[in-house]
Formats: sequence, structure tokens, C-alpha cells
Amino acid sequence: MHGRGIRRLGWFTHVPWFRVAALAVAATAGCGPLGAEAPDTGVPQLEQVEQGLTQVTGFGSNPGNLQMFRQVPAGMPANAPLVVVLHGCTQNAAGVEPGGWTAASNVYKFYVVYAQQPSSNNPTSCFNWFEPGDTARGAGEALSIKQMVDAMKAAYSIDPARVFVTGFSAGGFMVPAMLATYPDVFAAGAINSGGPYRCASSMTEGFSCMSPGVSKTPAAWADLVRNAYPGYTGPRPRVSIWHGTNDYTVRPANLTESMKQWTQVHGIDQTPDTTDTVGGFPHKVYRDSAGTALVETYEVTGMGHAVPVDPQYSFPGSSTACGATGAYQSDVNLCGVYHQALFFGLTEASTPPDDTTAPTVNVTAPVFGATVSGTVTVTASAADNVGVTRVDFYVDGNLVGTDSTAPHAFSWDSTTVANGSHVLGARAFDAAGNSALDADTSVTVSNSGTTPTMVSFTSIAAEDGYVKATADGSAAELGMLTGLALGRGVDGKHNRSLLSFDTSSLPDTASITQAFLTLSYASGSGDPWASPAGNTLVIDVATGTFNAATTETGDWAAPATASAVAGVAKFTAGTVRSTDFAGAGTSAVNKLGRTQLRLRFAQNPAATAYLFVKDGANATLTVVYTP
Repeated sequence: MHGRGIRRLGWFTHVPWFRVAALAVAATAGCGPLGAEAPDTGVPQLEQVEQGLTQVTGFGSNPGNLQMFRQVPAGMPANAPLVVVLHGCTQNAAGVEPGGWTAASNVYKFYVVYAQQPSSNNPTSCFNWFEPGDTARGAGEALSIKQMVDAMKAAYSIDPARVFVTGFSAGGFMVPAMLATYPDVFAAGAINSGGPYRCASSMTEGFSCMSPGVSKTPAAWADLVRNAYPGYTGPRPRVSIWHGTNDYTVRPANLTESMKQWTQVHGIDQTPDTTDTVGGFPHKVYRDSAGTALVETYEVTGMGHAVPVDPQYSFPGSSTACGATGAYQSDVNLCGVYHQALFFGLTEASTPPDDTTAPTVNVTAPVFGATVSGTVTVTASAADNVGVTRVDFYVDGNLVGTDSTAPHAFSWDSTTVANGSHVLGARAFDAAGNSALDADTSVTVSNSGTTPTMVSFTSIAAEDGYVKATADGSAAELGMLTGLALGRGVDGKHNRSLLSFDTSSLPDTASITQAFLTLSYASGSGDPWASPAGNTLVIDVATGTFNAATTETGDWAAPATASAVAGVAKFTAGTVRSTDFAGAGTSAVNKLGRTQLRLRFAQNPAATAYLFVKDGANATLTVVYTP
């Protein structure tokens, strides 16, 4: 975050048209922390281009001295949507474009405007989200962005009810400014690694807002929004809020504060009506009494200060990839642009843009209180104002099946769970991404014979740790950093991690048929799976402990009861499940006390490449057995 520079006036007075190629630039995106609305002076002449971004000049009085670039896909229909994209510090329009919005616009046919901050306004090209003069209606940068929308409406056939704004970092802080000051212009917005409106009114306050964050009551936050446009009584924009849990530039507490602000603005409480995972990441939805999704949050576990992309993912119905990795564009196997476009209602031409009404769903069979055995047909009735696209079925909160055609049903093998009480559930989805859950059907499973039992153990954090040593295991020493290190560190040493589990609660007579480890990513650098090519992360098992219960230097090379019994695939965020333990590994699980696992790369990485995983409640050993 940096102070604002001197703003030049009148820069827009007849600058020649020119094209900017859609090229990624290396950016270090941050959140740097500067009158009455004037009528537009004319309609800018916009020339059609087939690729790249085109700069638009003369789009209004432009009191914020911003630059405007636009993307127009081929074959645009009449009355199409518009998305405004706001970049982070040291980024520009061409640098943020590879994140995926241009690609999505070509697939789903909507216009895109990329607003750009020149360095004359801010030394690191940050939007001045912390300056009151730039976040007020009818003034500064907020008015300039609004005039970009006006220019697009004047030049193209744009649906005024489908204008949206999304931004990252400094742009993520500018998004709520646009939603607060122009709720009559924007239908919804997406805040990526940003924070609530008016959490700062100076550069100094901006630093505090970013980290550690500013906490206010929902009512106090909402008043700041309402005061941005006094007397406004129309609908308020819906908001999608995204944040990496490992963001140390803009602390994740800002997600919570933003949620508090916008739920209160909409007059709904701060308790989510839907809690699920999307791509393995926590997702919460806050609805009104009619079931309309007004606010949603995505907590991208393990991601730092970035936007999530998934270059291996193609937008449904196309071969177009969801963005590209780059500076502050993290491949976490989740396409943020797609899910934000889904929230905006842009992904299905047949879906009404204002469809925010959730389906209804009810488990119809078996009935509540029924006793079941063997294979059971679970059915659900579902309805929606547009149409139900699929129904997911759950047993005790775990997804067990999906049916995309009515009547929705799933054949459930009840012998896969223990005898006793279990809860059946169903979640229905519509094309706009709205969903509803029914999870209150309790049944009793009663199967003859023996059924498997599954138990999970969390690691004992006080005994977990990591050891680093040279390639031959000499000069071993205990690691002192937070988390468990794996791979080769910057000091040239090779890290192995130890996880300790108390598995003594397993019955002495248990026959273990399956075991696997679940890990959570914390951070990393480089790709140890590719150094050398084809490297694998493996798990060794000790019946009892390798040495003492707590980690010690001898654990690096201590013999294991069973070696390399399972592998862990490459992951760079969230959680990952190992392969099932080989027979020697399940046999090594200790029913009388501790079971220790050692994680190591099968080959020592040739260069610096490592990751940190989490211990304690974030590392679980799951065991399936029959008594």
C-alpha cells in the first residue's frame, strides 16, 4: 500500500485510439492505499477488435483520471450483460486479464470492462480505495468507473439489470465502494482478497484495515453502506466474497467483516443457510426468507494473496480453459471466475439473470424413523422455478450419489455403514447454482452379520514434528518452523515429517481392511514432486514409535515397521487423501497404543523445492475395520 501521487487533469482530452494486446505481465499485487456527478460529454467511438483489449478514451468527465479498456466477444446478442474488472496494485488491465474473465466472456457472451489505475494517481497503480474522495457517489474514481459503464451502455446493447463488478486486492476493496455508491447500477459484485466498504478513510487506516483488520458490528458496517447513497430504497447488490486462508497481505478476517456488512445491508442474519464445500473449499450461502442467495463466501484453504484459477478446467460446454497461472493467480483446482459468473447468473443463456431463488427438496423415501437393511432406494422430490439440474444424496453428511433426472433416486447399500441411526439428506441444484438441502430424515440400519466400522484419528500435535538432514542422513536436526516440512529447504537439507496417532481405541480383535491419511496444505515453494521428475511423497509406518513419542533427530533414518505403504499425490492447496495403505501398512497399525507415520519424498529433491503441511486436527488417519 502506498500513498497517492499527483493527479493530472484533462488527460482524456483527445488521446488517439490504440489497442493493448492481452498479454500477462508480472505483477506483485497488493492493496495499496486519492464533486457532484457531471453529465457525460459525449459517446465514445468504440472500434471492434478480434483479440486483445482496446482502450476507450473520452468516456466522460473522468474525475478519477482512470483508464478504460474493453473486451467485446464476437457474435454478441442484444441485451447482453457487462462485467467490470478491477485489478490489484502494480497490475494493469493486460496483467489481470489472464485470470479468466475475457475467456469466460467469449464462452458466455458478455462484455467486459477493465478499469486501469495509472501510476500518476498512485505510485504502485493501486485504486485509492482508502480515500473518501474516490469512494463517494458522484466523485473521484468511483464516478470514473460508473462512467465507463455508461459509455458501454451508450455504445452497445447492454442489459442495465445485468451489470456486475469484480476485483482483487485493491480492486477487491474498490468493489464494495461501487456496490455501496451505485446500487442502482450494479446488480452484484465479487470481492477477492478485499474488505468491507469504508474500513479505512486514510492511508494509515488502510494498513490497519488490511492487517490485522477492523472489526465492527454488522449494524455499524451496514450504516456505512446506506450512508453512501442516502435515501436509496431500491434493491441492494448481491455479493460473493473470496479469500485465501493463508493471505498475510489482507487478513482473512476481512472476509468475515465483509459478510457482516452485506448480510446486514440485506436485512438477513449472519448465520449461513447453506454450508458445503466446492472443490474441497468451505462455501457458505446466506439467504433471505424466500431462499434467495444474497451473500456467499468462499474460504480457499491454504491459498495466499491471490485469485483462484484452474487452467486444467474448461468452462462447461467449451474447451476454453479457466485462466492461467501467474503472479497472484494461484492454481488451486478451483475456477473462481466460473463460480463468480455462476453467482452473477452468466453461465447459462437459458437461465434468467435474476434467478436467485433456491429449489425445494424433500427426501420422500425411506420415511423418517424407518428401519432399513440391505440395498435401499432413497428418493427425493425436488422443484424449482426454472428447473432442477441435479440432486445430490448424502448419508450422515457424506456425498454418496447424484441423480440429474427426475424422479431423483439413489440405490444405497446400507451394509457400508454400521447398524444404528443414520441421517439421509438430499441437496437440489438449479442452473443458476442455487441449492437447497433437506437433511432431517433419520433411519435405523439393521443388517444381520458384521458390518465395517470407520474411525478417524487426529494427530497428536505435541508429538508431531520434522527433521532435516543432508542427503545421506547426517547432520540431522529438528525443524523449528511452524508446520511440518517436506522436501528440500533453502539450506540444502532434506525434510521428513512425523505424525503420531493414538490408535489404542481399536478393538484387539479388529481386522483392519483399509487405512489412509488425509493431509492439509499450509505453504510451499517449487515442486518437489518434479525434482527429480516423477518423485513421490510416501508414507512409512511404525507400530508404536520410531524412537520416543516426541520427534527426535534419529527419526529421520530410523527403520520403519512398513516402508512406503502409501503415496500422496501432488497438491498445492486444501486437503489431499493418500492412497490406501498396502497390506503391510494396515497390519502395522497399532491396536495397543501409538501408530507413527513418517512422510518423506522417495528421492531427495535436486534443488530447493518444499511444502509445509499442517498437524493436529488438520492431519487424520482413517481406519476401516470389522470387529
